[in-house]
Amino acid sequence: MKLRNMMILFISLCLLLAGCTTPSAQNNKDTKRVLKVMYWDESYFFQQYGELFTMQYPNTEIQVISTGQLYNQKDENGNDIKYDKAYSDLVEKEKPDILLMDSNLFPQYATEGKLADLGAMVERDKYDLTTYSQGILESLKEKGEGKLYGLSPAFRSNAIFYNIDLFKKYGVDLPHDGMTWQEIMDLARRFPTDGSKEERVYGFALDQSRNLNTVGSLALNFGDTAGINLLNGKTKKVTMDTESWTNIFKLAVDAASSKAIYDPNTEDYSDITTNEDYYERQPFHMGRVAITVQTNEFLRDLSEVSKNSKKYKSFELGLAAGPVDPANPTKTNGAYLNEIFAISAGSPNMEAAWDFVKFVNGEAFAKVKGKSLNMGLLAREGISKDYNGISLEAFYKLKPEMASDFGENLIPSSFYEPYYKVLKRETELLQDNKKTVEEALKVMQNESQAALDQAFKDQETKKAPEDKK
Repeated sequence: MKLRNMMILFISLCLLLAGCTTPSAQNNKDTKRVLKVMYWDESYFFQQYGELFTMQYPNTEIQVISTGQLYNQKDENGNDIKYDKAYSDLVEKEKPDILLMDSNLFPQYATEGKLADLGAMVERDKYDLTTYSQGILESLKEKGEGKLYGLSPAFRSNAIFYNIDLFKKYGVDLPHDGMTWQEIMDLARRFPTDGSKEERVYGFALDQSRNLNTVGSLALNFGDTAGINLLNGKTKKVTMDTESWTNIFKLAVDAASSKAIYDPNTEDYSDITTNEDYYERQPFHMGRVAITVQTNEFLRDLSEVSKNSKKYKSFELGLAAGPVDPANPTKTNGAYLNEIFAISAGSPNMEAAWDFVKFVNGEAFAKVKGKSLNMGLLAREGISKDYNGISLEAFYKLKPEMASDFGENLIPSSFYEPYYKVLKRETELLQDNKKTVEEALKVMQNESQAALDQAFKDQETKKAPEDKK
């Protein structure tokens, strides 16, 4: 513990020497301040941000308001309380100075006048944002209708991961930046499909987040890149039966039929007891998959496999920016800003709050945190250039497009069970060539819309007794 505290002190002194002190910080050194900060976990907040900040600003006491309590809440009638509503109630009750927001909440609060405009403070202090990702900065301003209401120290993003050794072995052209899903699937087809499941090579591997069959998982990945969704909670409408989704599902069916796709969602992992067991069941990790699309966290997974598996054989890894929507080839919908720090418009501690936002988004802080990917990809560019010798350049080449708000938080939880049942059933029929895409999408549209209507109706029925009180 003593060593850890000494390290923190040393790092803080380095930050001071690096010129981290600002005029506003100097003016406030002797004034005791209390700053209320929203964050999902208090101990993790101090580990990531609080310890360094309070060493730099010892006159500032931080009180953490935990947002971890906001998930899975229910009202007195047993109804789910949506995260946005629980978040709003917490803000109203605690009146924090610093709001922690994700890319879904941020636009709403920015445009409703609930956040302080940081632009004037940036200009006043001549706060240098030249090394801050201009793509992220533009996206944040776009969501604030031209004004800057928040900054994010880090982000996570997708990239195309590929096994250079396999491409060379089979004489296939290497992936390039800005590839579309059609191009990726075409590359995947050029790899052999013979051999046993345990030993064969795959052209492409899906991630393990969808819990659907290959067609369904591919289609949802393609839709994410295009920035479209299957349903909209704001309009209470299902949006499957469209030309865009028809084209997407046709591409997914075509790709699945190639037999070049490895789908981890079809695996049974119940017998896995160790990290070694897990990694040896991941064909990309073990050098048997040519391409996959993953977030930057995947680099840590690949680093761990060499330490946890005796069967691991190293291979040359490549990264390319993408995939992209052909209609927006310079942007990515695969970037996520999960920790946007904003200042409450009504904060009585505006200077202390601004000191915090400046500090955690500053270049000096990024240099300390840039030794690992624990925070994700740094918004300050040029600091973390590689991870274990692998260049991170691909993650910075495309402009992050903050996800559109389809109001998923408004959708009653009772909707999802019947929804996924029809989604799985119809995509399995597609995969088995027992239905056309048009036929399957029509059924999915009608049954899902009926389920959504019923879910909203049931939700209103449950609220009725409370409204009569």
